[in-house]
Amino acid sequence: MSGDTPYRTGLPPLRTRKKGSAQAVTGGGALPTSVFAAYRRAERELARSAPRCRLRWQLLAAIGQVESGQARGGRVTGDGTTVAPILGPQLTGGAFAIVPDTDDGAYDGDAVYDRAVGPMQFIPSTWARWRADGNGDGRTDPNNVYDAALAAGRYLCAGGRDLSNRADLDRAILGYNHSDAYLRTVKAWYAYYLTGHRVVPDASDGSRSDRPEASRPKRPKPSPSKPSDDRKPGPGASRTPSTPPTSSSPGPSPEAGVPMESGTPLVPVPEPSLTLPGGGVLPDAGPLTTGNG
Repeated sequence: MSGDTPYRTGLPPLRTRKKGSAQAVTGGGALPTSVFAAYRRAERELARSAPRCRLRWQLLAAIGQVESGQARGGRVTGDGTTVAPILGPQLTGGAFAIVPDTDDGAYDGDAVYDRAVGPMQFIPSTWARWRADGNGDGRTDPNNVYDAALAAGRYLCAGGRDLSNRADLDRAILGYNHSDAYLRTVKAWYAYYLTGHRVVPDASDGSRSDRPEASRPKRPKPSPSKPSDDRKPGPGASRTPSTPPTSSSPGPSPEAGVPMESGTPLVPVPEPSLTLPGGGVLPDAGPLTTGNG
């Protein structure tokens, strides 16, 4: 699916409990409005077209988190297209798959090797098979979060999978990136979103929607250190691709009536064990049963 390209290895944040209320998010893991709406729309469409798959939007959210940080915190235009391209490294082999160019650079701007593209990180050859029009504008664009979410759902449901079954769930996730560490990370986020979520505005202006901005201190601020990055290191990227055209059609309206959890930080408490669909318990760092046979 993604050519085993780098992914975000950060695990879900702690949750806190408010007296007499459900668990709340302490920070991080927030879902931008358009991204959340795209996952919910894809879930509804797959419930209609592939009901036996039992895809839940939280699985798309988990994959979207580790693949692109929810489209880089919701940096999308009104129709759900990313403001700037989200590209993986050249798939030249080594730590990644080797995938010579299949799209003449149409999606990734690279006419030599393919690169994973968009918020759900499709390689162009995979997109050519599973592409979808998730926002009804008559176009299929891997850089559009509605299109990419629906295409990812179709891919995860392929082969008659039942994603409420642990073995099928593991196979579907490993189809994205064949790594036990990747499987653990995605399932951790899946369990996290199954127990609650927080919706925040899109960061289409380039701001980070999932982190509150710290107040400015009165004393002179020291030079900032280089920000950390929780993605696995990858080889150097090729030349900067041109930005794919965006759709001119108006985007779908955000989901209405969705309750949002409070983001007020409280004192964290130990997180309970979370049970996944199909009876699977969130795995520890030990060996996993991937179900690949």
